[in-house]
Amino acid sequence: MDLSDLRRDYADRGLHRDELAGDPLQQFARWFDQAREHGVHEPNAMSLATVDTDGRPLQRTVLLKYFGAEGFVFFTNYASRKAAHIAANPAVCLLFPWLTLERQVIIQGRAEKITAGESLKYFASRPRESQLGAWVSEQSSVISSRQLLKQKLAEIRRKFSDGEVPLPSFWGGYRVVPESIEFWQGGPARLHDRFLYTRGSDGSDGSDGSDGSDGGGEGWRIERLSP
Repeated sequence: MDLSDLRRDYADRGLHRDELAGDPLQQFARWFDQAREHGVHEPNAMSLATVDTDGRPLQRTVLLKYFGAEGFVFFTNYASRKAAHIAANPAVCLLFPWLTLERQVIIQGRAEKITAGESLKYFASRPRESQLGAWVSEQSSVISSRQLLKQKLAEIRRKFSDGEVPLPSFWGGYRVVPESIEFWQGGPARLHDRFLYTRGSDGSDGSDGSDGSDGGGEGWRIERLSP
């Protein structure tokens, strides 16, 4: 199948340096709010890339549950394949593909487990069926049939029928602490706008502006990248 002619030109929305927040988390919050306002389907869906012990990459889609100055948080089974990868190499990459806005955000950083208390707080806010589901699935393990999952779900329902569903010891959250964040805005004639925030190695902005980059505040350096 030849897809070489499958292309479209992007609108001239543009992204200018003076429009950017000095802190990339603030800039991400702006774009995330705009994605929600424009009806982007599941704007918190993000691709998570990890590597195994042999250096082979693997991607999957997970849901961002909250974010703040410390980083981006998602939840999973701690016995899953992604968790095994993170245990061996915590360097990860996140991708938010907001295609209807002709935007994407790429985040590189390190994943670390959040506290049990933080995981419990989120777990308690989940619908009961989602809580039960966390107990049922041995994520990434091979199973013989879907019927087995349904049987296990019925067993878990009976087990916790008289009270609250407790937090499984094997389930919780990870926070991706960003080291760089790139904001990409599609443009006409493939002249896209790309701005990369990176942390200054000494906590400073890392630039005097002479090389086409400048300080973004809070120890972040901002550079425009060629498309």
